[in-house]
Amino acid sequence: MITVEGLTRKYGSFTAVDNVSFVCQPGRVTGFLGPNGAGKTTTMRVMVGLTPPTAGRVTIGGHLYSDIPNPGRHVGVLLDASAQHAGRTGREILELGARTMGLPSSRVDEMLELVSLTPVEAKRRLRNYSLGMKQRLGIAHALLGDPSVLILDEPANGLDPAGIRWMRGLLKGYAERGGTVLLSSHLLHEVEQIADEMILIGNGRIVAQGDKKSLLANAGDSVAASFVTALDNERLAQALQAKGITVAKAGEGLRVEAETVEVGRTALESGAVLTDLRSAEGRLEDLFLELTAETQREAV
Repeated sequence: MITVEGLTRKYGSFTAVDNVSFVCQPGRVTGFLGPNGAGKTTTMRVMVGLTPPTAGRVTIGGHLYSDIPNPGRHVGVLLDASAQHAGRTGREILELGARTMGLPSSRVDEMLELVSLTPVEAKRRLRNYSLGMKQRLGIAHALLGDPSVLILDEPANGLDPAGIRWMRGLLKGYAERGGTVLLSSHLLHEVEQIADEMILIGNGRIVAQGDKKSLLANAGDSVAASFVTALDNERLAQALQAKGITVAKAGEGLRVEAETVEVGRTALESGAVLTDLRSAEGRLEDLFLELTAETQREAV
């Protein structure tokens, strides 16, 4: 468990993090979301003792990070995938980590296989790694000590679509086994697909937190929406409207103010054949942009 209590970090007259409090629970992936410069990285640096807080504190499993013996065995950290000696090979970097934590060398091979770095790639020097390969190596290093807590800053940065899907599965499985995951990103769409809970930060302050459903409900947007296309859109629209459901044309299909399960049930009852049915996207993104508007560079 990660507990953040009244955390503040100032640099002179500038307040990077302003009285931030939240909890990350075991068995869950917590997404830490905000625009660039919102205070995510500063908060995570305080968590792992790299930046001292001006006020407040962060505990991991009830302890300050600096008080945890052999912390790599308890907390896996990835803040900057390039923050390793550029002249060392990937294998050397993991071997040094294993020796520091008192782990057998076999653990290095396990981690290289887990993150799909081949023996040839493991022998390359870090300076010759692509950003995606550095991220994979950084994730391997974070998992090296089999920790119970993971703190990852923008881990999807540089990964290709297959790599992003792999990372989602990896972190989901880790949380399902009881691990605590804090995952920061400015890419809402990626985090939305994996996070059990989301914490939105803007200008150094928490502006909202909760799961997707509660965030939208608190914003007054508790009604779900779906996009659907049928062979006979008119028949389906009439059947939905007969139930009092709002329907509007959207491209070649319909936007329906109802859950996909209700749309599918109505289609079955009316005999309408569906060619596409999915939840409407974008409502959470709109909320995110609205709540963090002051931190965005572009006008929202």
